[in-house]
Amino acid sequence: MGLENLNAVDAVGIETESDYVVLSIIDSWDWSDERSHLLALQGKLNSYFGFVESGQIYDTYPSSAGKSLCIDLVSRYPLPTTALDFLYKAKVVSEELAISLRWNTLHAGTVA
Repeated sequence: MGLENLNAVDAVGIETESDYVVLSIIDSWDWSDERSHLLALQGKLNSYFGFVESGQIYDTYPSSAGKSLCIDLVSRYPLPTTALDFLYKAKVVSEELAISLRWNTLHAGTVA
């Protein structure tokens, strides 16, 4: 799935140590076309926000009711400064929706 399908949630699970419901975005794209990549990432995040705001998450995953939510972006390639700037802005929006947002690169570990 990943960024190729903006309307699908890539993975959902409950993180046992935190009891968060984690909605993962799997980003395997390189950053050779930053603009297209950022637009796709923005579209994917907006879909995830809509999935939560509409309550669809609770219909699809009833075990998520009453739990804290987190969107976890897992990137194959290191994030350029433009992507980090975008994600810090998206984090503000996600927190307004009571959703944590974090990201990491497969090789570098957690950034936020």
